[in-house]
Amino acid sequence: MVWQRPDGRQPYELRPISFHPGFTRFAPGSVLTKFGDTQVLCTVSVSEGVPKFLAGSGRGWLTSEYRMLPSATQERKARELLKLSGRTQEIQRLIGRSLRSAIDFEALGERTLTVDADVLQADAGTRTASITGGFVALAYAVNQLLQQGVLERSPLTGQVAAISVGLLQGEPYLDLNYSEDVAATVDFNVVMNQHLGIIEIQGTAEEGSYSRTQLNQLLDFGEKGIQELLIAQKEAIANWDQLVVGE
Repeated sequence: MVWQRPDGRQPYELRPISFHPGFTRFAPGSVLTKFGDTQVLCTVSVSEGVPKFLAGSGRGWLTSEYRMLPSATQERKARELLKLSGRTQEIQRLIGRSLRSAIDFEALGERTLTVDADVLQADAGTRTASITGGFVALAYAVNQLLQQGVLERSPLTGQVAAISVGLLQGEPYLDLNYSEDVAATVDFNVVMNQHLGIIEIQGTAEEGSYSRTQLNQLLDFGEKGIQELLIAQKEAIANWDQLVVGE
């Protein structure tokens, strides 16, 4: 039996993807990111100074925070106040690691970029939407710093995008929504750069195991999806040629 996608997509098709820059007023970079029904507000703030372990080094830093609004899911999810769940901590570390791979921290100087990913609506793929949209927000923040003369040159050295893939009834599928994510026997998140170099892979067999052949199929699907996301990012980012150096 072949899995029938609820929205009628082909196995290798992304959900409709869109980026809406300038979504909030005060953050130097802000983008509402939509992966189908998943909506994540990605904002980037800039502050002078760095964590203690970098003080005096002349190098900057990037960190990330991830939260899900109580009404993002069908049943209200309690706010995480005093203690973050393991899932939240793991996701925000993934976002930070992924986006740091595209930054020249010497060009940034002793400044800290904070990427906030706030899930407004969740239909699976929130971490991959956070990374992909977070990069777009990061580009807009860098553009503002350049225009204001705070930076002499762009610290962006490349692109970063991420997508989910999974096995349903033994076959690979790209960009899973919630009903597919719940049913998947294998769930993967793939993060790549503009050269399709792998930044991180998270892959788990929810039931049983998977073969090397299936792993290759999942990575092929992931690579195809990321190629499309890289193009969408470029189309959403103004002054692309001046912002990303060393491509």
